Amino acid sequence: METSNVIGALAALAQETRLAVYRLLVEHAPEGLPAGQIAERLGIPPPSLSFHLKELSRAGLIASRQEGRFVWYRADLDAMNGLVGYLTENCCRGGAACAPECAPTSAPRAVAVAMPAPRRRKSA
Repeated sequence: METSNVIGALAALAQETRLAVYRLLVEHAPEGLPAGQIAERLGIPPPSLSFHLKELSRAGLIASRQEGRFVWYRADLDAMNGLVGYLTENCCRGGAACAPECAPTSAPRAVAVAMPAPRRRKSA
């Protein structure tokens, strides 16, 4: 994975709404959700959601497909696994103190991504 791609992906996720969208799409993997349902579930106005979906798509973290008059979005789990793999590929540098889950392998490995629970906004 190229460093510029990693920076773009991390920058895209470093925003509360985009992180919430990505996490919602992970919950509905591999099918994803139509844009309208994403907007409804997260309470995001459609124009704002469109901007955030474009940023996540540009970063390579989500993919879209047209189904009739609906656009469905899904999390690209391979891209996230690649991102996490890039971040952890030099873990412990394979030294004697290296934890088993961090030990390097000859083949790329899928990484399960555990994310913290979303913060709830306080209602006025």
